[in-house]
Amino acid sequence: MVHFVGAGSGAADLITLRGKALIEAADVIIYAGSLVNPELLKYARPDCGIYNSAVMTLDEVIAVMEKAESCGKTTVRLHTGDPCVYGAMREQMERLDALGIAYDVCPGVSSFCGAAAALKAEYTLPDVSQTVILTRMAGRTPVPGKESIESLAAHNATMVIFLSTGMLEELSERLISGGYSADTPAAIVYKATWADEKVCRCSVGSLVQTAKENGITKTALITVGDFLGDVRSLSKLYSADFETGFRKAKK
Repeated sequence: MVHFVGAGSGAADLITLRGKALIEAADVIIYAGSLVNPELLKYARPDCGIYNSAVMTLDEVIAVMEKAESCGKTTVRLHTGDPCVYGAMREQMERLDALGIAYDVCPGVSSFCGAAAALKAEYTLPDVSQTVILTRMAGRTPVPGKESIESLAAHNATMVIFLSTGMLEELSERLISGGYSADTPAAIVYKATWADEKVCRCSVGSLVQTAKENGITKTALITVGDFLGDVRSLSKLYSADFETGFRKAKK
């Protein structure tokens, strides 16, 4: 059996209880060494075989899983954040399907959730934004043309941009050309929930300068939108004159 486990956004104690139990029981762990907190490996048994996928190809990862399965061993594939977001999980699942190897998925706390916690912010606010767009800039790996930064920026919704810290000048220009004003609130969240987490609030127009001043070149999320501003409405959910299935409206 192979368990795909979300390692969480960084802090070792943000692993889920289920994820921790799976790590503790694993015979083999393949972890994304470029981003997964190595503190999580302390939960593994002393005799557990541990592999760093940062230096492995897909074929090599699958070979380790296949060998473990042939020996009746349990494998944990430990992905950063939640494996459903930029986790390259599906290609592994397709290979396991072809080999007849069973697997399941244990969700984790994504870094975009960790970033909101670091910002003490709520991505969805009444009359401000009710949509969160998770995306990234096109780099060595392209993105579909219909999902260009400009086309997504046209919605003026909340945006959380992954894997783009090294392209901030282009990102800023494309956000502005797409519809955000240069003074739209933004923030760079470096290593959300890690011990060396850093939050840098700025604007869309000052992303490049802010990153340079703080020495941030990678491992950061870019958040954009008026959810970071001061304008907001109160939620109807707790309004005295709003009736729900649990509470009568008060006149």
